[in-house]
Amino acid sequence: MLGAPIAHSRSPELHRAAYEVLGLDWEYDRREVRSGELADFFAGLDASWLGLSLTMPLKREVLPLLDSVDDLAALTGAANTVLFRGGKHGFNTDIGGIEAAFAERGVPQLETALILGGGATASSVLVALAHSGVSRATIAARSPEKSASLAELGARVGVQVALTRLGDEAAAADILVSTLPGEAPLPDLPAFAPSAALLDVAYDPWPSRLADGWTGPIVNGLDMLLHQALLQIRIFVGGSPAEPLPREEAVLRAMRAAVGG
Repeated sequence: MLGAPIAHSRSPELHRAAYEVLGLDWEYDRREVRSGELADFFAGLDASWLGLSLTMPLKREVLPLLDSVDDLAALTGAANTVLFRGGKHGFNTDIGGIEAAFAERGVPQLETALILGGGATASSVLVALAHSGVSRATIAARSPEKSASLAELGARVGVQVALTRLGDEAAAADILVSTLPGEAPLPDLPAFAPSAALLDVAYDPWPSRLADGWTGPIVNGLDMLLHQALLQIRIFVGGSPAEPLPREEAVLRAMRAAVGG
């Protein structure tokens, strides 16, 4: 697992639990790699490396280093998984992880969304929301002028995107999505309907400030992390996120138990 900061990541617990069930003698650890350091890290890898998981700020920086990317990584301009098998191949499992978490937590069909944050995770969120029926989304970012690509992505997936500055007044929606770090200050928010859904990618501490008192369906960062990690493990084992694992239900139970259910 590469990124910065990385010490808080629960991904090693998820992957190690899965590998134990699958009987795989594989190692999975955290490595702090900052922006601008990824190319040098790649250059130092040997043939023992099967793949990588990536988090902030590397999901976009990795693309020029890859030989191929899957359709979702190409669409979003962000890859969170690399497979070293006959080259360097990038995948985006965040979208599938969000969709699986929505299904598990009973998030209904959606039409409108308010998204806090305009980074690489927001691009995956936007595609997952489009697949869930969202046709209009407001993205509140610290620097909206740097997030024009999200409006272009929205147009490609059928979502009308309005970009605003984080902290500016915004309307309520069917779902509030926060891609902000757990410790980041929160802007003033509109009043959401009791049935509105919440996706908060933060998970430490939990419940987060947003989740505390929320009455509608809630998806947290661990839900998303769990399901995207399952897709990563499918890639590492079988080469494709669409290829189910042997004993996959047992694998998923072990992964869930490893991070507290």
